[in-house]
Amino acid sequence: MFLIVAKYLIPKGYRGMAVFPFVILKYDTDKENAVFVHHEKIHLRQQLELLVIPFYVFYVLEYAIRLIQYKNKELAYRNISFEREAYANETHLNYLKNRRFFGFLNYLTLKHK
Repeated sequence: MFLIVAKYLIPKGYRGMAVFPFVILKYDTDKENAVFVHHEKIHLRQQLELLVIPFYVFYVLEYAIRLIQYKNKELAYRNISFEREAYANETHLNYLKNRRFFGFLNYLTLKHK
């Protein structure tokens, strides 16, 4: 994993994103934010197990489905299975040591409002 600070690469309203093998941050101070960096590390693991490109296809497709389902961009984003897994486990800094392969599938059917 490589941490890169690139303020102008991050979409408005977000602080960072994972693009295997990089975590791109908007603010230099987020390098020291263990919870935030761990959230992005979970995304790197998801990307790796789906061989990167299929991750993005699945992510965009699920976002589109959630957008139709919730008719709200923020709710759609928060209910993507990849995001649900990352948010649910971002404070559990040892999560990746025990995470099951394709762990995001556990978050596919649960609904969060």
